[in-house]
Amino acid sequence: MPTLGWKGRHHRVLGDIHWPHANSDEAITAFENARTEAEQHNAAGECTTTQVRIALATAFTDPMRATEELALADQLLAGLDQRANRILAQVVALIKDAGSDPALTDRARALRSEAENAGLPYLIRYGELGLALHHAVPGVEDDHAATIGRLRQLTTGGDFRFFTDIAHFMAGLPLPALSVAR
Repeated sequence: MPTLGWKGRHHRVLGDIHWPHANSDEAITAFENARTEAEQHNAAGECTTTQVRIALATAFTDPMRATEELALADQLLAGLDQRANRILAQVVALIKDAGSDPALTDRARALRSEAENAGLPYLIRYGELGLALHHAVPGVEDDHAATIGRLRQLTTGGDFRFFTDIAHFMAGLPLPALSVAR
């Protein structure tokens, strides 16, 4: 990874590898290193991108900290044209509220539409992952199964297929087959 250089955002890549493996501490450290490096290079866009990723990684493990990280992300997003990061920040807010907001399903539906309209379909997968967590927390099995079904459809091309694995693990469900994630 170090051969990617700062322009390759090698720290962010490491964070993107760690968080789906539930290595939250390592992911957060990598994202923080990426943000620091971006600040040193006055790269406002990369700094903002990594800040949103810090919020994402903390949303699954520490919703209180995620609130603080989202506040900083909102400050960094001000004045920047980063639609994908704005939508991802909203998804992060959804994830941190999983299990506690009765309107979360409606919020997820609105974010799904916003991501589709923006031409950013990969963000729909993140929203569905947040919805899976929302259904896994109280153990709403039918809704969780429906969400896994949507994730499966959204990942048939192979990208983000590991999200369905994560959704199974969130609810303590066995995988229906061996994971295809490598």
